[in-house]
This record gives sequence, C-alpha cells and structure tokens, in this order.
Amino acid sequence: MKKKTIYKCTSCGQEHPKWQGSCSSCREWNTLEEDDVINAPSGGQKGINKKKNVIINRLTDTVSQNSDRIVTKYNEFNRVMGGGIVKDSVTIITAVPGAGKSTLLLQISDDVAKQGLKVLYASGEESDSQIKRRAERVLQDIHKNVWVYSDNSLNNVLGCIDQVDPDLIIIDSIQTFVLEEYPQRPGSPTQTMECANTLLKVAKDAQRPRAIIMVGQMTKDNELAGLRALEHLVDAVLVLEGEEGEELKQLFSTKNRYASTGELGFFTMGEQGLTPIDNPSEFFMTQRDENDVVSGSALTVVKEGTRPIILEIESLVSTTFMPYPSRIAECLKKDHVNTLISIMEQRANIPLHDKNVVVKTTGGIRLKEQSSNLAAIMSIVSSCKNQGIPNDTVFIADIGLTGELKKVPTLELRIRELERMGFKRVYVALNGLKSTTTFSTIKVIPCKTLSQVIHSVFGTSSKGKEQKAPWDEEDN
Repeated sequence: MKKKTIYKCTSCGQEHPKWQGSCSSCREWNTLEEDDVINAPSGGQKGINKKKNVIINRLTDTVSQNSDRIVTKYNEFNRVMGGGIVKDSVTIITAVPGAGKSTLLLQISDDVAKQGLKVLYASGEESDSQIKRRAERVLQDIHKNVWVYSDNSLNNVLGCIDQVDPDLIIIDSIQTFVLEEYPQRPGSPTQTMECANTLLKVAKDAQRPRAIIMVGQMTKDNELAGLRALEHLVDAVLVLEGEEGEELKQLFSTKNRYASTGELGFFTMGEQGLTPIDNPSEFFMTQRDENDVVSGSALTVVKEGTRPIILEIESLVSTTFMPYPSRIAECLKKDHVNTLISIMEQRANIPLHDKNVVVKTTGGIRLKEQSSNLAAIMSIVSSCKNQGIPNDTVFIADIGLTGELKKVPTLELRIRELERMGFKRVYVALNGLKSTTTFSTIKVIPCKTLSQVIHSVFGTSSKGKEQKAPWDEEDN
C-alpha cells in the first residue's frame, strides 16, 4: 500500500490535496497541517479480508441492560446527568476559562472516592502540586482513593489505568493529550479524535466498564473546540456557563444519550468551590417583606427541564432626551423587547415612544419561554406607572399581537409550585386551566386581554378611571 500526503485543516477538518494559505472551507488562515494516509489497494474488493464467523443477533433477541449510575452528593449535577454518572459512559464538559469546570470535577472525584470507588485524575495542563493546592482549598479532606497523574502522554495514562484500575477517569483536557503512534501536535484533529476513540474503548470494555469525563476546551465562539465528530463520539456533552468572577454558574447538556437535555443545574462559586443551589427560586427573586412593594418588579414561573422556577423580572422606564429611546435587555433579545413594547402601546394605550426601557432578571437567567411575556410587560407597566405589584402576585401567560393572553404548557405544575411557596394570586390566560382543576390556598385569576390584567392589578382603566381590583372586592 502506498502512502499519500494530504493537508488537513485544524479548524474544520477539511482535507486538501496540496498546501495553501487559507482553508477553502472555513476561510481560516495557516490552519493546514501535513498528514499521511494509506491508499486502499486497487481492484475493487481485492485484498480486503472479510471475517466470516461474526456473531450477530436479532434486535428482538438482544438483552436490554439498564446502565448503573454513580450517584454523587451534588444533586444539581445528578439532575443534568439524568440521575448520576453512567458507569460505562464517556462525558465531555466544556466552559470558558475560569468557569470552574476543573474545580467541579475535582469535587466530584472526591465524592466518588468516598463511596469506595477509585478515581484517576489525569491532567495535561496542571502539575500534581497545582491540583493538590486546589484540592486543599475546596475540599475539607482529600480521600486516599483519588490518584493524580500529570502528563500529556495518553500512553502513560493508559498504563496508570492498568495499574490503579479506576472506576472513574478524569481527563483534563482532551486537547492536551497525545498518542505516541501519531506525529501530530497536541490539539490537532487527528490527535484529539484518536485519543477520544482510545478512551471510548476503555470505557465501553464489556469486561471492565469505566466512566470517563473529559474536559474540552472552548473556542472564542463559545463552542467545543475540535471537530464536530468529537461531540458525536461521546455519550453526553455538558456546558458550564458563567464567566470568571461571576457567582452564578449554570450547568446544562447539549447532548445526553441517557437523559433529557432540558435540565439545568445551578451552582454558586465560593471559597469552598461550587455549591449547588437546591432551591433556585430563592436565588432568582428578591426577598421582600409583605409591605415592601417596589415598582418595576413582576414575578413569573419558568420551567427548566422538569423543574419550575419562580423568577423575578425587573424593568426601569425613564424619559429619553434623544431622538431614539434606548431598549436594553440582558435577558431577552432586543427584537423581542420591541415586540412587547409595541403590544403595550397599541393594545393597552401605554405610550413609550419617548421612554427608555431597561429589562433584566434577578440572577441573570435568560428568558427562553413565552410564558414570561406577561410578567415582562407587567414589570414595564409597573415602572411606567411608578406603582408596585403585590409581592404575593405572579403572572404566567403569553401575549399575542392582538393583546390577548395565550395559555402555556404545564400551567398546573407551575401553579402548584407557587402554592407550595405561599403565593396568593396568579394571573393566567382565560381557559388556560381545566375546569376541574382546583387549588386550596392560591387564587387563580383568568383574564382574556392584557388590558384586563393591567386594570385588575393597578385598579385603573386605560382612560384613568378608578376600578377596584378583584381582591379588594373580596375584602369588602
């Protein structure tokens, strides 16, 4: 067989027959690296050895096995993973530098070791002493079942695996390791994929399955570095969001063969490492006394995976002295904010053409669901009128361009969470709930249009006429 020289792009993986300054596929400059491939013999199937005694089973005869999981004490991590770490899985976690991914994996390693399992922490970026100093900072005591190895040779790591026989292997990071059989530099597509394939065989060994978690570097575009084939190869892809210095960290999965990808895990970064937030609702709303009512604040319930979270939306409306008012939103797209403002002006007679509008959420979480639209509008109305909304009142509905309230999915689950947290009133769309649904301690107020909600909450009509709120009538 003859060897043929090709040039492969380290950015997108595109192959080229000869070297050139820029890749014709991704247009990146100086990314082509020389690679040798072996040509297959000519003559059709001549020279190909076929295995005749291959064992093959019918799908109906195949035995289905439930993958065991390693359950950690970090419930937020378990939630995103689908209940824990599958014992024969390969997971990759990525984040911007300084987000805390290495710290999180060190904490998980120590917890797994305390369960009587062996852990090998292999790092191609940090020395043993650096890992030890971080462990002393975030861990109360370091368990003896955690082994560390600092080297970028995956061949040596495989030797450590044979020697320690670990149940969990941490690779930090996969782009820094190399196999001696390949001449490419660390981080090249060939080295990264070959190292990942080798680790996959280690994890999926039927005689000795192991769980492997790899750290993946993130590009400047906030994407996992390397070929897309790396994401296809692994069982789960986790992303830890949160810039360096930010207290709140969010963990979610973009791929998970063993669970849903809609779950979110929340952590706070402190001196003791990452601490799970078991009740996110308390983190995403401001705790105020019953009589401490402020303008520009409204509450809603968003659903992250299977968990409802009570969320506070804050708005600030001010007079502009410029030809074009500002529309600033940290939690929504600018076009989305402009759409909500247009609905308010046209359907609720609230002029905002000369007003700056700023919208944000407590805790910085982004609004992905349409169910928060009513609360976002009510926070703007509250700031515009300089009137506060009662702290025990929540809004859960979408808003159409006609100004009508639209029902949202899993509304009953969201209201049950509000009832558990002690809230008294919730505004929803008309016919948003089944007629047979009842609640014991929370009053559900169905409304048809946005104007009805504004009139009910603030006690005034669009023309300024006083109107009693439903709970005032009950009190009288």
